[in-house]
Parts: sequence; structure tokens; C-alpha cells
Amino acid sequence: MKPAAPAEHRMPLLVALSAPSGAGKTTLGQELLGWRPNFTRVVTCTTRAPREGEVNGEAYHFLSHAEFEQRIAQGDFLEHALVYSQRYGTLRSDVIRMLRSGRDVLLTLDVQGVQSIQRLASSDPELKRSLVTVFLTPPGISELERRLAKRGQNNADDLERRLAEARREIGCWADFDYLIVSASIQEDARRMLAIVDAESIRSNRMSPPTL
Repeated sequence: MKPAAPAEHRMPLLVALSAPSGAGKTTLGQELLGWRPNFTRVVTCTTRAPREGEVNGEAYHFLSHAEFEQRIAQGDFLEHALVYSQRYGTLRSDVIRMLRSGRDVLLTLDVQGVQSIQRLASSDPELKRSLVTVFLTPPGISELERRLAKRGQNNADDLERRLAEARREIGCWADFDYLIVSASIQEDARRMLAIVDAESIRSNRMSPPTL
């Protein structure tokens, strides 16, 4: 009789997806969450005001600037950033709790947020073993400009500032584990899933099988 294959026992992943504003990281993240039930999204903190229909604790944890600063002083954040005059941050306790429960965690962040996590992971073995970083970029800056203009949310100065920031962020692509040049949402999701599947079975993330 052929012996049974050993059962897989793998460590959950912390996937940090980053892209310039307007490149589609939020849409791609939502697509991935829909395709993979084991993936979970962490509710992040922000100081910006709730938009219509947003519920505290579901869309974001809405904090005052004073509350956010206190959380920073206490070392509560895995990463935090100042983005266009508002603060955003991910609570380390939420991420670790989900990883230890066996769930894969997806974070959609700007480049400085991913860089913060990479610095922490360099001295934190649990984070280091879980972390996978992916950078999503549009095929060209003109395509990004078109997408941002289509939103209709930016005046000329805002648009130019966002494009300048996008150029800076795109220049950081080599600091990530993977690069996806955006095609369609379906193709981008397929590439993300291929990355997740491959990273899930890396030997350094697997527990020794029971033979």
C-alpha cells in the first residue's frame, strides 16, 4: 500500500500589498479576499473623519489625533503613516492575534507602511517568517494619471502632488519580494494567488510533517 502523504501544517501569511494611490491596490485586495476565505482584512486606525455610511470598527477605527498619538507612544502600531495630513495605522495586536488563530492576513498599505513593517520584521522572527511584500504598479505613469483624473477627486495641484509621490513610490519597487505590473483586475488577482500559493508551501513556513 502506498503510504499516505504527510499532512500540511503551514504558518499563516502576512501579505503586505502596496501601490501608488490610484493603482488599484484596494480593489485588488477586495478581489483577493473574495477568492480566498482564509484571508482576512485587518481594520486599521485613522484620524480622518468618517465618510457617509462608514461604521466605526468596520471601515476603520476612527481615532482623534490625541488618541492616535497616545497609541504611537505606547508602541501599539505595527505601522503608521501620515498621508495627506491624516494619520493611518495598523495595530500590531490585531495582526498577531489573527496570525496565531491560523488566518492569513492581507494589508493594503502605502510604501512607507510596508517599509515600517519590514524594519520591525528584521528583528521579530514571527513577523519575518510570515511577511510577504508585493508591489503593484500601473503599466505607466500616464495610465495612473488617467485613473486619478477619472476619479474627479483632485484639483490640478493635488493631482500633480500625487503623481510626484507615485514616481517616488514606484522607485522603491525593488525593495519588495514581488512586483506585479497591473493588467486587469482578474489577471492581477491570479498573479497574487500564484504568489500566495507558492509562499504558503515554502519549507521555512512548514511545520515538520508527521510521518
